[in-house]
Amino acid sequence: MTKKIFIDPGHGGSAPGAVENGLKEKDLTLAIALECRKVLANEYTGHLIKMSRTSDKTVSLKQRTDMANAWGADFFLSIHINAGGGTGFESYRWVQKGSSTTMAVQKAVHAAVLKVSGWRDRGQKWANFHVLRESKPPAILTENGFIDTAADAKKLKDSAFIKKLGRAHAEGLAKALGLKKKATAPKPAPTPPSSAAKYRVQAGAFKEKKNADKRVAELKKKGFESFAVKEGSLYRVQAGAFKEKKNAEARASAIRKAGFEAVVVAI
Repeated sequence: MTKKIFIDPGHGGSAPGAVENGLKEKDLTLAIALECRKVLANEYTGHLIKMSRTSDKTVSLKQRTDMANAWGADFFLSIHINAGGGTGFESYRWVQKGSSTTMAVQKAVHAAVLKVSGWRDRGQKWANFHVLRESKPPAILTENGFIDTAADAKKLKDSAFIKKLGRAHAEGLAKALGLKKKATAPKPAPTPPSSAAKYRVQAGAFKEKKNADKRVAELKKKGFESFAVKEGSLYRVQAGAFKEKKNAEARASAIRKAGFEAVVVAI
């Protein structure tokens, strides 16, 4: 059954929310929500997504819950940033004992955010907030750090950290709501050197495949495509095959400058 997920970035437009340390709550909540939507759309199946806003515009609390209720949402997620001089992450539901879906999503999202944020756990709470009380579907509200606390604000200024928060919300939702991961196409096998190639660049030879695979991963991070080939009792890491020796030498030199061993071997 397709799940309808309503994502609500808190505040917006003429209602900026908390403002401190050069940050505005409305901007942060939108960035987290958009990343959450992106991860769900790109990586999971079995759901539809609607947002209360996708840009910096004013949306009243009533409009938010009315939208979700009219759409027939199966879950309502509201994203906020805290203020008041504290630190850490907390999440809310409406009543002390929510529905099984509410409790499951709150637990999963809460754990996922704490894992990536490293923030203090302020607890899984309940409160009489409009978006929780007036939402017909199960709902939770998250408070992601304190905008007026320097340590929390420093993290919130990091776009990579914001993406982690968005992903954590998405993965928590997916886990609790039973969304399925999209199938990923298998990676194509490395292309063997053409018969015209006369030289190859070898960036290591290892007795154990795991060590060769580690070198391949390290080279990839530095921008060098490579793959491991077993020859006799060794796994050799090949990082290029060339018709002309000067091109092979240039590749080997670049790899050595990046901090790895590399030699040119005639084929």
